[in-house]
Amino acid sequence: MSSENATKNYKELLVWKKARGLVKIIYQLAGLFPQEERYGLISQIRRAAVSIAVNIAEGFGRNASKEFAHFASIAYGSATEVEALLILAVDLGYIDEGKTDVALAELDEVLRMLNKLRQSLRASVAA
Repeated sequence: MSSENATKNYKELLVWKKARGLVKIIYQLAGLFPQEERYGLISQIRRAAVSIAVNIAEGFGRNASKEFAHFASIAYGSATEVEALLILAVDLGYIDEGKTDVALAELDEVLRMLNKLRQSLRASVAA
């Protein structure tokens, strides 16, 4: 990340904090899935949620806007994966749609923040 940015650590980024909170929500929801999904949807949705936060951290650590933009894009893809998996879990009757409201609201916020981050990083690379 560029040196003019005042943020010195990924842990200061609001998007990382939000992604971290989302991981907790997803782990709780996944615990409601049937046990036969332990190696299926449970594992996949948990990995995807963790991937959001981890890719934000890794991208920040690369210390270059172009690379950070790439990792922010990977995090964005993981967030859309979580969204799709939540929808599928509802479709399959593993969780009630009402139980996903908080997760989907948090996810929407993370997606918007990641999109703005990607745009900002790409603009700084182009400048």
